[in-house]
Amino acid sequence: MARYIGPKTKIARKFNDPIYGPDKSYEKKKYPPGQHGNSRRRKKLSEYGIQLQEKQKAKYTYGILERQFRNLFTKATHHDGITGEILLQLCEARLDNTVYRLGIAPTRAGARQLVSHRHITVNGEIVNIPSYSLRAGDVIGIREKSKSLEAITDSLASRTNAYSWLEWDAEKSEGKFTNYPERADIPENINEQLIVELYSK
Repeated sequence: MARYIGPKTKIARKFNDPIYGPDKSYEKKKYPPGQHGNSRRRKKLSEYGIQLQEKQKAKYTYGILERQFRNLFTKATHHDGITGEILLQLCEARLDNTVYRLGIAPTRAGARQLVSHRHITVNGEIVNIPSYSLRAGDVIGIREKSKSLEAITDSLASRTNAYSWLEWDAEKSEGKFTNYPERADIPENINEQLIVELYSK
């Protein structure tokens, strides 16, 4: 399946936000890419352009392609509550994102690879679908044979973030998805209302 594997700093500069985490190259060039990137006379974005940019930003942040993202939006519209918040909750509930949040992998791309290569289990069963949607109470673990992988041990050794909707048991090397996160708890700098307005046109 197609995934963006190009320069990540360029994407971060495009959205004027370090969406892939701390980046020294981004800090040096906090302006859009391209030969006119540092020019002050840039064309002003239309309302549609701003909404589209916010959607693209969310897609790149979570590593989701257009069809998947639209399907998540459709699913969000069928839930009771604020559609934009539910959309982000569904993104957060993806298995690859949760593996990243638990600190099993240092990046979402790395988490997706661990899932695809059958290193991750959900409720004791191996799941190799990165887009697998977790439910409250699901337990995410590392396959017994994979617990000694250097990539996993290094990532767990340096894990610092703790999220209110996730529990981590260091002894068992497994985490629990306790509930869908509240919008205030999701750290991503995304204006989900603009995405809802775009898809509602």
